[in-house]
Amino acid sequence: MNLSINIGNTTFRNPVTVASGTFGHAEKYYNLDEVKQLGAIVPKTVTLPAQTGNPPQRIIETPSGMLNAIGIENPGVDGFIEKKLPTFKKIGIPLIISILGHNDDQFRILTEKFNAVDGIAALELNLSCPNLGHKTLVAQDPEATFRVVKLVKSLSRVPVIAKLSPNVTDITVIAKAAQEAGADGISLINTFTAMVIDVKKRKSILGNFTGGLSGPAIRPIAVHMVHQVAKTVNIPIIAMGGIATASDALEFLIAGASMVAVGTMNFVNPRAPLEVLQGIKEYMKENKIDDIKQLIGNLHKN
Repeated sequence: MNLSINIGNTTFRNPVTVASGTFGHAEKYYNLDEVKQLGAIVPKTVTLPAQTGNPPQRIIETPSGMLNAIGIENPGVDGFIEKKLPTFKKIGIPLIISILGHNDDQFRILTEKFNAVDGIAALELNLSCPNLGHKTLVAQDPEATFRVVKLVKSLSRVPVIAKLSPNVTDITVIAKAAQEAGADGISLINTFTAMVIDVKKRKSILGNFTGGLSGPAIRPIAVHMVHQVAKTVNIPIIAMGGIATASDALEFLIAGASMVAVGTMNFVNPRAPLEVLQGIKEYMKENKIDDIKQLIGNLHKN
């Protein structure tokens, strides 16, 4: 079976990866041979300066999901390249590096810094983090999305993937802007802005007041958004949003995604991405599908 997927000039040997910020530390997990079976790894988002993240409480479980307000805690781009990137590169599978700039100039510098190192398969632009205190996300504004994607695309020597937010009126408008700016692919969806209240204290439980809702609760909405975008653009989609099983992942592929990323389920079952990959292979074998591309977007009309 052929499970390979192309995004720009990068080939991924299969369509399963992990969502940024959900798969632990490289030195603890990524030296396992099993991890090398995945199509790609997406580390936690990297910013230009180091960030300490939001105050606690940062995570709370909700029915069929969780809210997080971590706040992109990371060592900054120089610390990441010096201390973490070498370990990731030893895995031997493609690395999709997620970057977030707080302005256009930071996106430019981040791109230039990753241009200067080897072993990067693609850049994922985190245009949609809901936990940084900004009133408007880049991914909520088609003009801003176009501007940032075009800037990074003009500089990057690797494919550029725009990660979009579901917290918009029409996701297809933003996706079109990303494609018109030259994006090689689109990642969606990120988390939904949400909150949980402690009724005894009558205060938000999260230290950041709001957080991002993820997990199985959001999957049907994510599938719908992926289907909408797949009908609108002609570049590959990396889909995420509550994927726990192979059946969940297959929904996204049939809806039009080219790759799938397991996120929240990694906190419950770190083997989930491997089980998803195995399940996709079994489904293809059972249904006599010899190329993953025959499955992508193959949604039958009622």
